[in-house]
Amino acid sequence: MVRLGKIRTFINEFAESQKTEKMSFILPFFLIIIDLILMEHAISIRATHIIILTTLLFILSLFEVILVLKEIHLHYYENTFDRVLTIKLDDFIIENKNKNVKKIVEDFIGTHSQYKDYRNKIYHITCQILETHKEEIWERTLTKKLKKFIKRKKKTNVDDILCAFIKKHPSYKKYRATIYQKICQIMDISEK
Repeated sequence: MVRLGKIRTFINEFAESQKTEKMSFILPFFLIIIDLILMEHAISIRATHIIILTTLLFILSLFEVILVLKEIHLHYYENTFDRVLTIKLDDFIIENKNKNVKKIVEDFIGTHSQYKDYRNKIYHITCQILETHKEEIWERTLTKKLKKFIKRKKKTNVDDILCAFIKKHPSYKKYRATIYQKICQIMDISEK
């Protein structure tokens, strides 16, 4: 039995497409059905000018279906390309532990020459990845400091712990809400 790879690919692409793309895909089929009904009626009454016009509308509807299919495919390809590129870049950054964006971009393109035409996209994604890594490190550091602080203070009131922690570490003053959430997570208390 022949495997229908293109149909499966289309179904995957269609399933991951946006709602607007899906809606724009329905209208041409609705028009094709109406065109076929009109064409069948025109053939039965032998009206040549109506047959020509409905055939033209049918061809335009088919052309619209093809355009929508191409747009869905291109959108899917861009999303897939971005995901794969982000994963490869993240792995590359973790392996090399380099924090200079320009150096990361140069080394990545040197290693993966197929991406040389996407330098701007690589630069943008690299900046996002480094920012995410920075936030993760900050959050882990905060969690470690809070755990040590909570063990030493042995207070049960979250507000008291928060005030004492900020008094000891004033650089975290503008992150009160985040610290409050972390304290609740560490102490396994639901937020009120």
